[in-house]
Amino acid sequence: MKPEALRAALLSWYDGHARDLPWRTGPAQGRGGLRSDPYRVWLSEVMLQQTTVPHATPYFLKFTARWPTVSDLAAAPDDEVMAAWAGLGYYARARNLLACARAVANDHGGVFPDTEAALRALPGLGPYTAAAVAAIAFDEATNVVDGNVERVMARLFAVETPLPAAKPELKSLAAALVRDERPGDWAQALMDLGATVCRPKSPLCDRCPLTAACAGLATGAPETYPRKSAKAARPHRHGVAYILTRGEEVALVRRPPKGLLGGMLALPTSDWREARWSDAEALAAAPAAGDWQGAGEVDHVFTHFSLTLRLLRAEGDADDVIWTHRRDLDALPSVFLKAARAGLSNLL
Repeated sequence: MKPEALRAALLSWYDGHARDLPWRTGPAQGRGGLRSDPYRVWLSEVMLQQTTVPHATPYFLKFTARWPTVSDLAAAPDDEVMAAWAGLGYYARARNLLACARAVANDHGGVFPDTEAALRALPGLGPYTAAAVAAIAFDEATNVVDGNVERVMARLFAVETPLPAAKPELKSLAAALVRDERPGDWAQALMDLGATVCRPKSPLCDRCPLTAACAGLATGAPETYPRKSAKAARPHRHGVAYILTRGEEVALVRRPPKGLLGGMLALPTSDWREARWSDAEALAAAPAAGDWQGAGEVDHVFTHFSLTLRLLRAEGDADDVIWTHRRDLDALPSVFLKAARAGLSNLL
């Protein structure tokens, strides 16, 4: 199938099967000249990095209700935005979100630049997001390649090079299909095809508009693409989380601004290391003197390592902590919320 015929087949499919998403202008509206709001496109793309659409959607709706414009978001206190982000993970994204919003508000009058190159110059806005916003909001013919698009290209052309080494080849194959005609719809059509039909497992090839062109399907095993290199074992670390209570209040701390979970509220913890913490070490690292008692442990998996947190609980007081009522802990990052719930579970 020639590129033009392939494009026509996919865009025709998209016209009838586009997902209804709160940040999206549908294909019919787009053909009528209505473009998507760049703020909403940008916000959704940042949220969707490493996060599924069903998980990100309620966060998107809450953010846009609370901060309906990029200038509103730029004016928001850091703590409020970080708390609203809690549960989405990858908290560096929230810090980058604020940096970008403030640059748009302060340096561009609250209006997003309308080219990929100018968007790329904004702080915290990477090449993928710049390409996506330029294509979807401004109809620039950019090459928008996410994991869904990589999978479609790998199967469509039966690319044998395993990921991640295949990324440049997959990006080049996708670039060869970009045209000035409906670039925003084209980018979203590829994403939708990968998300709903050309799925990671059990692809629905009988529903795909590109079967006649798919070299991966011709092999009889399209689900084996993209090829993947063997994964290295995920390292495991150990730490201690301290649940210090004062009646109905729990002691929290603010993590350093940089690094994992930077700037977020958290339970006090020891360092996280390969070796388990002995009783003596765990007590020595406690944030305050007290009758520390074991309260179980929790496991959590991050992208690059897994973690076991041993839980110690005590009633007492401490300096340099943020006392927070037990009912207000939901804004904690998931690892600390999990630890707090487990450590407090047998208290009335």
